[in-house]
Amino acid sequence: MTEKTNDVNPPRPEFRMQKMYIKDLSFENPNAPQIFTEQQKMDPGVEVNLQLNNNQIDNDHWEVVLKITAKVSSKDENKVLFILEIEHAAVFMLRNIPAEHIQMLLSVDCPTLLFPFTRQIVSQVSVDGGYIPFLMEPVNFMALFQNAQKKKEEQKN
Repeated sequence: MTEKTNDVNPPRPEFRMQKMYIKDLSFENPNAPQIFTEQQKMDPGVEVNLQLNNNQIDNDHWEVVLKITAKVSSKDENKVLFILEIEHAAVFMLRNIPAEHIQMLLSVDCPTLLFPFTRQIVSQVSVDGGYIPFLMEPVNFMALFQNAQKKKEEQKN
């Protein structure tokens, strides 16, 4: 005879990207077309700023946004080649995830899934703007998250 158990299986955690989209995209080419005749002589410098934002849409859905600004200039003449700004976002479903894991998912796993697509868009836009592909280095979102957590702990003390 089998013994009946009243064990209720807890709901399985679910995590997935449901939709990816561009919220904002800007490419400025302020010194075109003259810059293309001078480009061979230039040693470019790059400034890249990355911001990560998220907001809860409903109980199970979060929007995660990567905002990247890249400014490429000639080092010697300080002439801007191009400025690229993108807000690339995705809606993620986080269902039955323990509360203590939500922030790490939003700060590490979500942007890790989104970033390769953002990087590809940035690369293609720079090509469409008349330049060689602008390939951003991969980002270690886990290290960024851990550093932010460490700073929070230091500020509490």
